[in-house]
Amino acid sequence: MSVMRKALLGAALTAALVTGTGAGAHAVGPEADLAHHGHVSLWEDRLGVWLVSENHGPSDVSQATVRLAFSAPLAGGQELPPACLWSSDRVVSCRTGELRAAGAAGELALDLRTLGRPDELTVEIRTVWRDGVADRNPRNDRHRVLVLATGDPYVF
Repeated sequence: MSVMRKALLGAALTAALVTGTGAGAHAVGPEADLAHHGHVSLWEDRLGVWLVSENHGPSDVSQATVRLAFSAPLAGGQELPPACLWSSDRVVSCRTGELRAAGAAGELALDLRTLGRPDELTVEIRTVWRDGVADRNPRNDRHRVLVLATGDPYVF
């Protein structure tokens, strides 16, 4: 190996160790375990989503954003709760508020109208931002729910 390659390799390894990047890197800083639970119902042209966000700790999270993506377009002109906004005709993004370790945020309830009357749709729920806090267990804050137009609650 040439002297130049050894120097470049040494610099890259040093940078990886200092910045915490690379295959063996461990997160430095706060860590939390966010989770979202609730249920979704679809009937006629109505879609109800009830969501509770929790933090299993160990660190508090000052704010997080949960994204709800729907496989069918929703009717335009619908008002959302103050913590939510439309990202597209199929996506709603909502702030959770502060999530203390081993605590829950308030319940989020959405009452939406669909375009037409779908027989079914899929809802994808996931955390998309958590204020720089690491989450090594993302399985409990990512859900994909198939909802049939029966009016029954589909739990996640």
